[in-house]
Amino acid sequence: MPQARYVFVPQPVMGKSPRELRGYVDGKDPVTGRPVMQEIIEGLTVPVETDLRGITFERLTPRLVEPGTEENLHRLFRENNWTDQLPIILPTEERVAAMLACTSRKPGEVVGHMRPTAFREVWEYTVEKVAVNAVMSGARPEYFPVILALAASEASARGSTTSSAAAMAVVNGPVRHEIGMNSGIGALGPYNHANATIGRAYGLLSQNLQGGSEPGLTYMGSSGNNYSYNSVTFAENEERSPWEALHVQHGFRPSDSAVSVFGGCRSTAFTLGLPEKHWREHVRNMLRGMDAHSAPTLLLDPITARQFIDRGGFDTKEKLIRWVYENALMPADEYWDYQLIQNYIYPRATFGEEPYASRLKAAPDELIHMFTPEEVQVVVVGGETNGYWRIMGAPYRTTVSVDQWR
Repeated sequence: MPQARYVFVPQPVMGKSPRELRGYVDGKDPVTGRPVMQEIIEGLTVPVETDLRGITFERLTPRLVEPGTEENLHRLFRENNWTDQLPIILPTEERVAAMLACTSRKPGEVVGHMRPTAFREVWEYTVEKVAVNAVMSGARPEYFPVILALAASEASARGSTTSSAAAMAVVNGPVRHEIGMNSGIGALGPYNHANATIGRAYGLLSQNLQGGSEPGLTYMGSSGNNYSYNSVTFAENEERSPWEALHVQHGFRPSDSAVSVFGGCRSTAFTLGLPEKHWREHVRNMLRGMDAHSAPTLLLDPITARQFIDRGGFDTKEKLIRWVYENALMPADEYWDYQLIQNYIYPRATFGEEPYASRLKAAPDELIHMFTPEEVQVVVVGGETNGYWRIMGAPYRTTVSVDQWR
């Protein structure tokens, strides 16, 4: 980004006193020694003197690394932060070719663009580059269309948010059985090769094809997130679900194969079943336990899904989603006190965007909705050994066809 203006921004902000924060604003850039505010003003007002029209910048990376021993190549990949620090399968030309044989797309075809934050320039990547990362993850070639679909979502599984968010991916349709994915017992655990390696490939391709994910440089998650090892990847248990499948809810046919991507995955509320007496209060408590900026995705064992029908009469997913929306409430003053709401929702409210503008007008003790109906998602997964279920704080991003990448 040759014409971008760069200004040093002091960190951290949270936990600092007003005096320390004022020192940031009135202080100097430790790199240039110039006043921070003066640099900001100049960055916004002073014209760019250099005419860069017609100048191009080479951003290609070498297709091959130099030959070496297996041990040295593994070390090279680790030292360059091309791995998740776990052992990988070295992406030889033969292995990459085998992966490419499982799609009709050309190796040089562009799959998408990705970046770690909205403020960085996007990187472009091809089918072959995705295949390299798929091989590294240990995925089998027959998994490749699902991995390409994840890459085509353009939603990074290695986002550089300081809140240490991970991603989540849910696979639907016939491809679940074609490649042997798990939607039952242990579906979210380390017990299925397809679930584990597809999710790992999603993380690796996000890391390597967006320009890196290096702590302190291109990754700023304060504590990190263990979910990132396989991006909570699993198949929905459509056969045991009493409702329509997730991909059907988002416009696909039941016979289509698709993968849905969720971002911001960092919080979980968890319980066993729905007791007959106080299940409404229990669910409300779970919803109140979520950060008000983390849209809820309910992951229900089939036992619990049927209990929601028996206890609440929610014979359609839409009825359950509506109930969750109507019962996820908190006082307006408390809602606007959440830091992430202040960061991301308050500015939109002041610009008049609904429903946030109406929430901003509410009296301090008035109960307002924490989420919109569109933000609430429901997925059925589990093997019915018990009615344990959870709410993941994981906003829905998009659903991508797997079939178009075969």
